[in-house]
Amino acid sequence: MNAPAENTSTLVQPVGAGTPETASVLTAGLSTVKKKTFGSQLRASLAMFSNPKSATGLIIFGIFLLVAIFAPWIAPYDPTAQNLSATLQPPSFQHLLGTTHIGEDVFSQIVYGTRGVLVVGLIATIMATVMAIVVGVTAGYLRGWKSESLSALSNVFLVLPALPLMIIIASQFQDPPLILIAAVLGLTGWAWGARVLRAQTMSLRNRDFVQAARANGEPLHRIILVEMLPNLMAIIASSFVGTMTAAVLGLTTLAFIGVIPVSNLNWGTILFWAQQNNAFPDYWWWYVPAGLCIALLGVALALINFGIDEYVNPRLRSAGERARAMKKKGMDPNAAVTQVRPDLAAGAGVRSGRSKSERSTA
Repeated sequence: MNAPAENTSTLVQPVGAGTPETASVLTAGLSTVKKKTFGSQLRASLAMFSNPKSATGLIIFGIFLLVAIFAPWIAPYDPTAQNLSATLQPPSFQHLLGTTHIGEDVFSQIVYGTRGVLVVGLIATIMATVMAIVVGVTAGYLRGWKSESLSALSNVFLVLPALPLMIIIASQFQDPPLILIAAVLGLTGWAWGARVLRAQTMSLRNRDFVQAARANGEPLHRIILVEMLPNLMAIIASSFVGTMTAAVLGLTTLAFIGVIPVSNLNWGTILFWAQQNNAFPDYWWWYVPAGLCIALLGVALALINFGIDEYVNPRLRSAGERARAMKKKGMDPNAAVTQVRPDLAAGAGVRSGRSKSERSTA
């Protein structure tokens, strides 16, 4: 009678919770979960750029970025080289976009001007985004007078007149460097992103995972960097794109009105020299390409922003997916009346005919 009991106890004896085998199994399982979690977070971060709008905007922006990087190899001439024997020439095979009043190649100026616009725009946007993250997330997580003080600071910069301030600061220097111009643009462009991040962080600080991290004694910087920022990446990306659009428009505006040195070649300085030498409207090749580049870069950034908004907003995302599904089926998503596919309509007609015949037979 005792032998079967001993065999049964041997068979059902569990492995101790503290044994090395159990620890190795748990460690392997946790590492697998972490890998899956990291992969899912990476896919979720890149999903905002997977829709057609964001993809188109990224392609256009990537072309501008490549032009800025490889400008010395793309431009056929020195942008400041003068050729007085070929002044105000229309576009030709020798000069793709014509020449200026002193024979400068407009295409070379556009190529080198792309570098000036993107360098200043990216530096200003990075500075503004970092300030928005630091101020906005900190103000949203903290409570009391600290949060209110940071909120008041962002409100002050939000109502600050950006363009007059940039004109005043830039006019104090005879030859302001590009880093100063980027700093002024970044200083006046972070408040809106900080307000948005503060509101979103305030909605996250009472979530269960944040409360659990706080209960476990996690430090403040880890809670913000590890727990909150991954959930704010879409908002940060949208703020980055919007800030860069404002920085590019601010730079070209300052260059066009002559506040920053005209020696800093960008699309705004091209428009400035065209306006100073009465290029409007006869010499269209001097000012139209620069204006089109500004508009095209703005369209690219707007498309990226639209794609991010569609990813962030569940209603926009579902509407976009439904519209793309209807287009694949050959249906118009903007039609006021719901369309019916021909094969479904034929099937419905056959079924209705059968029902009529059945009723008549009955």
